[in-house]
Amino acid sequence: MVFAAVVLILSTFSFSAQATGTQSQKVEIAKYFGEIKELNSGKFTTVIVELKEPSMMEAKDKGKKQTKKKLKKARDGVKAEVGKKTSGSKVYQEYDHVFSGFSLEVKGNEIPNLLTIPGVKAVYPNVEYTVTTEDSVVPQEAYSPQMLKSAPYIGSDDAWDMGYTGKGVTVAIIDTGVDYTHPDLVHAFGDYKGWDFVDNDNDPQETPVGDPRGESTLHGTHVAGTVAANGLIKGVAKEASLLAYRVLGPGGSGSTENVVAAIERAVLDGADVMNLSLGNSLNSPDWATSIALDNAMADGVVAVTSNGNSGPDNWTVGSPGTSREAISVGATQLPYNTYTADITSSNEVSYNTAAVMGFVNEENLLDLNGGTYEIVYAGLGQAQDFANIDVEGKIALIIRGGIPFVEKAEHAANAGAIGTIIYNNVPGEIPFYIPGMAVPTLKLDDVEGAQLKAAVDEGFDEVTFGFEFDQAIGETIAEFSSRGPVIDTWMIKPDVSAPGVDITSTIPTHNLENPHGYASLQGTSMASPHVAGAAAVLLQANPDWGVYDVKAALMNTSEKLIDPATGKVYPHNAQGAGSIRVVDALETKSLVMPGSYSFGYFEKKAGLQVERQQFSIKNITNKAQKYSVKFELNKEVSSDLRVVTSSSVKVNPGATQAVNVSVSINTKNMAAGYYEGNLVVTSNTGEVVNVPTILFVDEPDYPPLTDLGITELAPNEFEVYAYLPGGADDFQMWLFQSSPAGEVGAYVGDGFLETDVAEKGVVYRNWDGTNVTTGEKLAPGYYRVAIYASKNGRTAAYLAEELVQIK
Repeated sequence: MVFAAVVLILSTFSFSAQATGTQSQKVEIAKYFGEIKELNSGKFTTVIVELKEPSMMEAKDKGKKQTKKKLKKARDGVKAEVGKKTSGSKVYQEYDHVFSGFSLEVKGNEIPNLLTIPGVKAVYPNVEYTVTTEDSVVPQEAYSPQMLKSAPYIGSDDAWDMGYTGKGVTVAIIDTGVDYTHPDLVHAFGDYKGWDFVDNDNDPQETPVGDPRGESTLHGTHVAGTVAANGLIKGVAKEASLLAYRVLGPGGSGSTENVVAAIERAVLDGADVMNLSLGNSLNSPDWATSIALDNAMADGVVAVTSNGNSGPDNWTVGSPGTSREAISVGATQLPYNTYTADITSSNEVSYNTAAVMGFVNEENLLDLNGGTYEIVYAGLGQAQDFANIDVEGKIALIIRGGIPFVEKAEHAANAGAIGTIIYNNVPGEIPFYIPGMAVPTLKLDDVEGAQLKAAVDEGFDEVTFGFEFDQAIGETIAEFSSRGPVIDTWMIKPDVSAPGVDITSTIPTHNLENPHGYASLQGTSMASPHVAGAAAVLLQANPDWGVYDVKAALMNTSEKLIDPATGKVYPHNAQGAGSIRVVDALETKSLVMPGSYSFGYFEKKAGLQVERQQFSIKNITNKAQKYSVKFELNKEVSSDLRVVTSSSVKVNPGATQAVNVSVSINTKNMAAGYYEGNLVVTSNTGEVVNVPTILFVDEPDYPPLTDLGITELAPNEFEVYAYLPGGADDFQMWLFQSSPAGEVGAYVGDGFLETDVAEKGVVYRNWDGTNVTTGEKLAPGYYRVAIYASKNGRTAAYLAEELVQIK
């Protein structure tokens, strides 16, 4: 049985004691974030224990004194109590600098005991972190220094001409390890390369081919190249120094305990900047990794992290991109051309809804122009869907659903397909254009997609393509890039954006005869190192700057991007402050901090409410400057919303001036929704800074459900989890017939039906294959599972990524 959320833990234990003539004494219970698995089985699991005794940096940030000796004493005291209240538990990593606590292997049914130990503040699950990008290896004869188009695009080469290359600045790469022998990277490493937390040694190399624990890796080397390569490929900070910390092992996965340990070690090793191109799908600011990053920033290390690849919906940002202080980065696509498409099947039927969804480059799209190719149906396009079909040199026909579009294209490419056609599984056309897909990908609506599949089933298994140039598109936000805001804090995320589609950088080939190569990857994992490299350049130019100076410079000078679909500026929660521009950040004369902020959440029924905040202007010139300040609202509203701030501010050279802001809002006459704006600060020299701001009236699309997974524990015994940010009014599991290929068939009933679910966060349910609608066990076969949740009139449904087989 699985329990999730503190409320359920408390329901199974009594934490008060009563005796005749004595008053009941309540024990203070620590918080638990996440799930408790196998509560009754006694199976061992790993958790992160946070102590009430503050870490070195948490204490420093709060103006309190702290010592390692005092921390050790507190930690040892808690560990002693753990030994008394648990059996067979084992402490692994211990933390004291950016996080106070330790990782602990403990029986699941003993975790509630941890919550009663004095000195324990919180317990976190040892969440898995992964990288999900797929590689597109570049043939040796095609190597070119021009491949890394993104660094020049954001102004890196101009910064180099100014003398700023990141020299003297150290960047920590917390990832899958780094191939420090790559000729483009060898210059960046000294004798001490970093640390391997997977194998616990001083050799943080990538996982090689043949490791029995899982697949080889290359992700960290690619990230490192974008930061500091200086060979055939040149990174954003081409002369920066690097340290590598391997926290994601075979197959590119790792856990919280090693990520936190690496953050702490990178700080203690003297890193100036750290990059974390990793994450999970949980939108929460209060995970151990986020706390560690917040404290790393407090200790003067610029922490940069990817925002996630779960877009384009709001609320899809995942930890540690949810960190309050770190710089979270969204992904952009560099300017590109679009094409119209024609598809004709071999039964001479043309498909009017045909359109291009995406491609690696124009050449591989136009290579298909006018050609006729065999087409093969590949279900949902999951890896297993290609196991028993031959798509080598052919076109894969795929139905929407189950997994992201980019993964469908990647699986097709891995199976040898030269293109894909994806058709809709709901009425209408697919509205997304996704540049950088692994193979040329076209799309059809649901009706014409079904017609094409029927034609293929009838033996008309060839299609002919035609493409024509349509229009040129400027820099855009990648569809896959996760969006904010952050649950609970209402913060705008990402903070900034950077190129993350079709990024060519260094990799290990794992080929002894030719071990070093290059590959094209996409993801916010590729965007984040652009910002880490830019931070290194800024620190070289301004060695006296603090972390928030760097963050403000990047945010204040970012370029706002226009959504070509609407002709309007992208929302703040899609692009943050905008796409970074290195030279503008170097040349800025003023810093406005914070670089964005949220006024938070206002209840519609509360009527008149006031929220007060403060920002600061730092004059980094040698002359006094005057600034005009105004607030511009992007959405037309009545006088029910007023923002009051100083209209004029004088700041002396090198000084910082605080400015008060007050929001007065009467929500009774306002529609529920997001109200975006910009705080516009203009200097007397003409420099303009737009600070993104946001506030919320009620919860316009606060997600009732943000994540879903299902695991088979035993034959016909399953564990289902879902992330419910605010609980649920209705919580249901729907069952659909399927096939081994994963196609979604008819609805057959429900796995469970619940109302008024009070649990918030990750919730777990066990399911034994019963259809509660009929009261009977499901017949043997394949099924797909969808979870439905509603809260305050909003609904969401997610289809499980894994097939369920009833035996």
